[in-house]
Amino acid sequence: MKTYKNIVLIFINSLYPANAFLFNVPKKTSNSLSKNFSSKLGSTDFLNNLSKAVPRASTYDTSIDDSLLSRMRVPPTEDKINAGILEDRLASIKTNRSPAYISQEEKFEYVENRPSLPNQIFKKKAPITIQGDSSLKTFTFNSAAVKAVHIAIKTEGRPLDADIELWKGPENTPTKMRIYVEDGSERPFSCMIATPRGPNTIALNNVGPLEFPFDASVVADTPDIIVPSTDMRGYSSRPMIIQGGALRTYPFEPMVQSVQLLLNTDGRPLNARIELLQGPNNIKQVVELYTDDGLERPFLMVLETPGFGNVVRVVNTATMEFPLNAVVEVYSINSEYLEIEPIVGGDDMNVNYLPSRRH
Repeated sequence: MKTYKNIVLIFINSLYPANAFLFNVPKKTSNSLSKNFSSKLGSTDFLNNLSKAVPRASTYDTSIDDSLLSRMRVPPTEDKINAGILEDRLASIKTNRSPAYISQEEKFEYVENRPSLPNQIFKKKAPITIQGDSSLKTFTFNSAAVKAVHIAIKTEGRPLDADIELWKGPENTPTKMRIYVEDGSERPFSCMIATPRGPNTIALNNVGPLEFPFDASVVADTPDIIVPSTDMRGYSSRPMIIQGGALRTYPFEPMVQSVQLLLNTDGRPLNARIELLQGPNNIKQVVELYTDDGLERPFLMVLETPGFGNVVRVVNTATMEFPLNAVVEVYSINSEYLEIEPIVGGDDMNVNYLPSRRH
């Protein structure tokens, strides 16, 4: 019996400081509680004495009630997680669509003030004119610190037809492309080519007729140039796998002014054909691309999409053993676009606004 009483006494003595520790409050009473319990432990009303020995709220300082309640207060309603939003977001990831709770204005809010990539390149370095009839210009970067270069090409409204190659050593061309643009003034060409382990040389060849010269500028990638990321994890949409021989189309609304496109692979060669269509079989821009290593040298470009009915089509021209990953998203929009305004022009589909709103 004595051993049993000692066990109960030890339990009660440990109960008080444990409660004081949990509530983090000062103690107002002394060890008289345990002494009082020891004197009454031998009585017959054992359960009554046990209940009186348990510390009550009156034995603590009541000045801490407000701070204690503040720590235990339930978060306000606006801070609670909306289960419906989370479910819709999960469903959007599985179906590769935009969440329903994001409005069209909120979806394009973050791209309104992005500067044009070709204009940034032309402002950084004055373009040089390359005449037609297979005129060639080369731009060499000897520094190994240059990890990527930006290329921008424009015309005075004439068609643009050019070959672009990356030379790395004699008879080594890890990246090459053939580009065609119907109107190099409305849709200037711009892209970024990865150049790891310099020196590297960019070769521009105007394969168009002598009457179709173009202006080109090639600059190294620096932090002051605002450019899309080459990491697909930085995009809001999920990358789409395009198997060899397959194609994917990406339609865009009339308010979209430019589109960003990123292609890469898991280390295999990258062969692709990128087309910008505006209407049925009306091709405005074409890029035929080859890269020997799509992981080390991903391809990034920004397509200008003035007007309406723009569709970007990506075709994997390689065989089935060489899939590629593609991300196509909005890069910038025209905040002055109004759907209630008429479309002015006949065959000229680039005029999307009233004359007072044209650039």
